Amino acid sequence: MGNALPQAVGWETAYAKINLALHVRRRLPNGYHEIETIFAFLDRGDRLRVQPSDCLQLTIDGPFGAGLDQEDNLVTDAAKFLATHANIPAAAHIILEKNLPVSSGIGGGSADAAAALRLLNKFWDINLPLRELASLSASLGADVPACVISQTCLGTGIGQDLVPVDDLALRGMRVLLVNPRVAISTAQIFRDWDGVDGGSLGDGDILSMSSKGRNDLERPAIAQLPLIKDILDKLSQTDPVLHRMSGSGATCFALFDDTEAADIAQFKLLQAMPEAWALTGEIR
Repeated sequence: MGNALPQAVGWETAYAKINLALHVRRRLPNGYHEIETIFAFLDRGDRLRVQPSDCLQLTIDGPFGAGLDQEDNLVTDAAKFLATHANIPAAAHIILEKNLPVSSGIGGGSADAAAALRLLNKFWDINLPLRELASLSASLGADVPACVISQTCLGTGIGQDLVPVDDLALRGMRVLLVNPRVAISTAQIFRDWDGVDGGSLGDGDILSMSSKGRNDLERPAIAQLPLIKDILDKLSQTDPVLHRMSGSGATCFALFDDTEAADIAQFKLLQAMPEAWALTGEIR
């Protein structure tokens, strides 16, 4: 563990996360919330790479990189955390290519931190198994363990008790992400949740559980940003398998059976809302 010579590694993708369903069950005394959720991940996202350095550096670029703090960032927090665990110096120059909107309900900083852990786990020759790395990452944030694994899974507790699910019907489905280019506060949306427990996810395969499920944060998010409802209404007109807001918003998603349907939906939506950001990908 912690070979003095860094290992050659390529780009690491911080896969975009979506919550196919998100049931908020209750508030906890520590400020977190007990949830039941279905995490899924696209094959697209931010990207990270690393270069040798005698200290810890972070450079952020990409279409959504402007204005992000390069000193106080979850990526550098993750790097320091892993170096401390491995008892090695936190020495690396990390380059973050920010391709996804910030504060948008699709992983963001959690996915970037998770990708940094995977990347530095190889670069520093620590080589922890993925599930162990995920367990260790819990202190970095509620979504970080799921983002380390980056595969479809059921999440309970505060979202860190994970059961990976290999759902062949879901894998490879096309996804359209749409964001109004307005950031909203996750903490505020959770504070505005009405506190009503609407019940558990239930049983069945992932798609049926998702279809029968809901996102309990949609209502407070729409109250803060009505544009979310406009996006959801327009997505409903594209004949998706499923459409919903992801996480605390403001990104919404739609699932499709084929690439053509997703591309047509993206075209129509951007015609109707040219100021929006949209991206297509597929479930990993």
